[in-house]
Amino acid sequence: MRYLIIGLGIYGTNLAHNLTSMGHEVIGVDIAPQKVEAIKDYISTAYIIDSTDEPSLAALPLKNVDLTIVAIGENFGASIKTVALLKKMGVTHIYARAIDDLHESILQGLNVERILTPEQRAARDLTFEMEIGSYAKVLCVDQDYYVINFKVPNYFLGMKYAEITPEKAFGMKLITATRSYRHTNILGVVSDTQKLLDLETPGLIVEENDTFTCFGTSKMYRQMFRYIN
Repeated sequence: MRYLIIGLGIYGTNLAHNLTSMGHEVIGVDIAPQKVEAIKDYISTAYIIDSTDEPSLAALPLKNVDLTIVAIGENFGASIKTVALLKKMGVTHIYARAIDDLHESILQGLNVERILTPEQRAARDLTFEMEIGSYAKVLCVDQDYYVINFKVPNYFLGMKYAEITPEKAFGMKLITATRSYRHTNILGVVSDTQKLLDLETPGLIVEENDTFTCFGTSKMYRQMFRYIN
C-alpha cells in the first residue's frame, strides 16, 4: 500500500520506518527541513511543505495514496487546519492523531476515518503494567472492557488450562495463550519464538514462559492482581 504521512515528529517518523520495513511505500511531509532530511533516505519520497498552506498541500499526490495520516501532534492548529483542507480537497481516507480530548472532539466533528491516540494508549498500557508488575499489552474494547496480553503470574503456574474458568480467573475469560521457546538457528544465533497453545489439549499445564490473553473489565484485572500480589 501507499501511505502519506504528514508530520514527521517522533510518532510520524517511527510510523514511517515501520510501514517501510513492512514493504509499504511511504511519502513523508513536514515543514521542518531537518526532519525531512533525517528520514528522506529511508522512505520513498519526502517533501518540505507547510501543510496548512492550501496550494502547497494540493501539490502532494493526494489521489495516488491509499491512506493519508496526519501525525501532527504538538501544533494543535496545524493539525486541525490540515485535516480540514484535506477534507475540502475530497480526501476520504484520513487517519489523524489527537493529543487530548478537545483535539479528539474536533477531529470527530471533521469525520476522519480514524483518530489515533498513541499517548493515551501508551499511558493505559503502562498503568496496567505497573498494576500487575509485568509487561502488558492492552486493547480497549469500550469504556469498561479490555483485552489484555500479559506474562502469566506465578499464581497460575502448574494449574491445568482446562481449570482456568472465569470463576478461577476472577471473572475474566482466558481467550488464548502462547508459550515462549528458545530457538537456535543454523548459525548458532539464539532467539525467542512464540507458539500458540491449544487450550483444549488434555492436561496442558501453565508454565513460566506462557503469556495469557484475557478479556474482562478493569475492575476484574485489579481484583485479580491485588489478590495474587
